[in-house]
Amino acid sequence: MRRLYLQVYLTIVASLVLVVLTAGLLWHFIGGIGPFGPQFEVLGEVIADLVPPGNAPAQAQQQAIDRLAERLGTDVALFSVTNEPLAAAGRPLPAPSRDGRSGGWMRTGAGPAVSIPLPDGRRLVARLPGRQRPNALTLAAFLGAIALVVAIGAGPVVRRLTGRLERLQRGVESLGAGDLAARVKVEGRDEVARLAQSFNHAAARIESLVNAHKMLLANASHELRTPLTRIRLGLELAAADPQRKAELERDIAELDQLVGEILLVSRLEATEQLDVREDVELAALAAEECARYDDCELEAKPVTVSGDPMLLRRMIRNLIENAKLHGQPPIEVTAAKRGDRAVLNVLDHGPVIAAEARERLFSPFYRIPGSYAAKGSGLGLALVRQIARRHGGDVIYDPERGSSFTVNLPANLGPAAHPAKARPST
Repeated sequence: MRRLYLQVYLTIVASLVLVVLTAGLLWHFIGGIGPFGPQFEVLGEVIADLVPPGNAPAQAQQQAIDRLAERLGTDVALFSVTNEPLAAAGRPLPAPSRDGRSGGWMRTGAGPAVSIPLPDGRRLVARLPGRQRPNALTLAAFLGAIALVVAIGAGPVVRRLTGRLERLQRGVESLGAGDLAARVKVEGRDEVARLAQSFNHAAARIESLVNAHKMLLANASHELRTPLTRIRLGLELAAADPQRKAELERDIAELDQLVGEILLVSRLEATEQLDVREDVELAALAAEECARYDDCELEAKPVTVSGDPMLLRRMIRNLIENAKLHGQPPIEVTAAKRGDRAVLNVLDHGPVIAAEARERLFSPFYRIPGSYAAKGSGLGLALVRQIARRHGGDVIYDPERGSSFTVNLPANLGPAAHPAKARPST
């Protein structure tokens, strides 16, 4: 795509070139030929007093023309009514046109000339001195210099205008990429400046609305914990049926887990940096989480990452919970270091997820249609991706090995270690 400033600048330069070419063509084809007018008749009356009459001897006429040519400093020739040369001084001049008695401009090989009618019908032709009219080369140089000066001067002006548009474009792209704090500098008082002001106002409004939404979600999730606590306390004090009480406790636990996940999603969206960052042994966390489940096997080599241990633990737990809820045992967890990356993989032996559903696996509240619809809250894998990305990594679904999720994170440099295995809990 062409840059805007180049289009504007080239348009100005092309216009200048067109003006120069047009002026040159006009000068070449019609330069020196002007309209006939009464001024030539006035000149004829004046010159008639300096030139002998037509019946004067040829020598007298020649002497008069010589004196006139010397005073004018140019070539002069005198022609009869029938365009026959009577006297001449300097370089030869062509006979004037015989159409009419008015004077006018003439074009000759050595430059423009003027034909002046005398009262008795004779014609005086005089070549214009070179100093009165620049030649074509001088004109071209003059027009070219003007075009060059304008082109050089227009460059910074056009660049400044389009530079502001480019900065505005970068601001729009930053806002579209998720940087809600993106703003552009307002320069000048023209339409571009007003556009920059409108963009800044719109960006500020969007940032305010998104932040308000995040705060509302965070506060609502936090406030839901209070009634849940009161319900749990009431169940403990009530003399209810044990089976019914157990069911209520399970429902409350699921609701409490959902609220916790919503609160964590909101907190991760509201912050760009981790609150806690320390060296964490990923294999140890995986061993602890894997030990909480039956049919969970771990094979890992010690690998250290930098991050929040609580979030990393939650990431591993969500992956195992997802495999347990939607897959089939056994669940195989591996952790190792590959180059400068720490790689965690959770594999189960359930059915492979359909291709059309893989793109939305990590979207909040997304449930795969079918048998998965009633299972889980739809936030587990979304949290996994958010946590992985907050730690400088990502998570992918790998159908080549089966139902497999792989997380890669930046690894801390350290010595290689021997494989470690975790046994399922009893």
